[in-house]
Amino acid sequence: MLDPRGFRDAGAFAAVARSLARRRAGADLDALLEQLRGYADRRRVAIAEADARKAELNARSRQVGEMKRRGEDPAALLEELGGISRAADEATAAAKAADEAFDQALLYVPNLPADDLPDGDASANATVRTWGDPLPVEAWRKPHWDIGKALGLLDLERGARLSGSGFPLYIGLGARLERALIQFMLDLHSREHGYVEVSPPFVVTRETMTGTGQLPKLEEDMYRTSDDLFLIPTAEVPVTNLHRGEILGAADLPKRYVAYTPCFRREAGAHGADTRGLIRVHQFDKVEVVWLERPEASDGSLETLTGHAETVLQRLGLPYRVLKLAAGDLGFASRRTYDLEVWAPGVGKWLEVSSCSTYGDFQARRMDTRFRVAKGAKPEFVHTLNGSALALPRTLIALLETFQQPDGSVRVPPVLVPYVGVERLAAGGA
Repeated sequence: MLDPRGFRDAGAFAAVARSLARRRAGADLDALLEQLRGYADRRRVAIAEADARKAELNARSRQVGEMKRRGEDPAALLEELGGISRAADEATAAAKAADEAFDQALLYVPNLPADDLPDGDASANATVRTWGDPLPVEAWRKPHWDIGKALGLLDLERGARLSGSGFPLYIGLGARLERALIQFMLDLHSREHGYVEVSPPFVVTRETMTGTGQLPKLEEDMYRTSDDLFLIPTAEVPVTNLHRGEILGAADLPKRYVAYTPCFRREAGAHGADTRGLIRVHQFDKVEVVWLERPEASDGSLETLTGHAETVLQRLGLPYRVLKLAAGDLGFASRRTYDLEVWAPGVGKWLEVSSCSTYGDFQARRMDTRFRVAKGAKPEFVHTLNGSALALPRTLIALLETFQQPDGSVRVPPVLVPYVGVERLAAGGA
C-alpha cells in the first residue's frame, strides 16, 4: 500500500493524485482518492476535537478540588465534566473509525508508477531490446494445438472434460517436456544464479493474498475455497510473504528465492480472445524468482532479475523482446515492469512469458516486512521484486512452434535433451 502520509497533507496528496493519474484508471480511482482525502480530513478534525476536549477536561477537573476545598458542591461541574468526557470519547471513536475506513480504502489504491515510465496505455510500451531472429510465418508451420495433438503431447479435449476449458492436459512426452522445462529452470536459477529454492504451499490465507496486493482488489479473479483459503495465482504470493511481519538485518539482504508452483487464475477466460490451445488458461505451471532488497538497490536488482529470466530464453534458443511497460499498462502493485515476449511463429504472435517487476515498498507495507540498516536503527521497509522465469504454457508454445520441422517432428533444444531423454519429438514417441 502507499504511505498514508501522502493523503494527510494537501501538497503530498496533489503529488500522489498526479502520479496515479498516469495509470489512466479513470473516474473510479479519482473518486477513491477523494474518499481517502475525506477520511484523512475527518480523522484530523476528530483528533483535534478529542485533544481539545481532553485538554478542557484536564483544566476543568482541577476546579473540582478547588470547589471541595471551599466547601462548595461540585455536582453540577461533575455533570458538565461527564459531558466533556463523553465528547472526547466520541471524537476519539470518530478518529478511529475514520482511520479504519481509510486503511481499508487504501488497500484498493494501486502503486505509483516510476517517474521515467512512458505515459499511455499498452500501445505506448517501449521495446528495450530484442534477442534472436523471429522465424517467418509460413504455411507449413502449424499452431501448437495441432502439433501437440499430432505428436500426442496435448489432449485438450480430455482436459476440458475433466475440469472445463482452460485446464490443459499434457500427456506422454508432452508431460515429460513440461517437467523438463521446470527442472531446467530450477537448476539454472538455483545453481547458476544463486537463488534459494523453496517449495511453498499452493493454498494461502486471505492475509497472505492481501500482503502482495491480490486482495481485496482482484478477489473475483481468484479461486477461493469454502473455508476462505485461496489457490495461489502465482508463487509470488507465498514466497514474497515468507518474511511477513519480520524485521531483517541489513546483512540478510538481498533475499533471493526461486519456486515452482502451479498457478490458478479465473480471469484467463474473460479476455474473449486467444482461448484456443495454451495461450490463455486457468491453470498453468510457472517458475518464479523473488527478491527482498534494500531500497537503494532495487532498481538495479530488477535489471539483474530480468536478465536471469532472459537467460532461460537464450539457453532455449527462443527469440524474444523486452518491453518497458507504460504507466497505464502496469499491474496493480507494480512500480516498474519489464515484459518478456517470445515469438511464436505458428500463431504468428509475440506472447508474454514473463513479467519482471519492482514494487518499491508497496507490498512490504502491506506485509510489514522491514529491515534495520544497523543495530538500534529505526526499521525501514524492504523493497520487493519478482519475475516469471518462466511461465510454462507460452514457453512451451514457442518451443513447439519454433522447433517444429517440415516432417511434423519437433527438435528438442540441446539444454533440454538430458531432461527429456530424446533429441526429437515425433509421432509415436514414448
